[in-house]
Amino acid sequence: QVQLVESGGGLVQPGGSLRLSCTPSGSISSRFGMGWYRQAPGKQRDMVATVTSGGNTNYADSVKGRFTISRDNAKNTVTLQMNNLKPEDTGVYYCNAFSPLMELTFWGQGTQVTVSS
Repeated sequence: QVQLVESGGGLVQPGGSLRLSCTPSGSISSRFGMGWYRQAPGKQRDMVATVTSGGNTNYADSVKGRFTISRDNAKNTVTLQMNNLKPEDTGVYYCNAFSPLMELTFWGQGTQVTVSS
């Protein structure tokens, strides 16, 4: 199975920025789509952004225009650039990798993002 290693979470003030990174292990990740999900306190885990192996992206309405997901083929990583962060962005962010037909999914351990003054 592929292992997802996440980094970049932390504490930031409203309006600030953070950059999350996720590195899947193994060469099989090249055919997978990848994404970021978050789980806010007391809420369900929801999709934030996804990117397919072909570069097609999808964003939650709440982050559109503020977050950018991208892939680095040389380093085999996926990143989430988060700008203009809001308190409601607070939560645990999980990296996700999925096979083309979504019959296989893998999750990272999660990284805490806290937006507070």
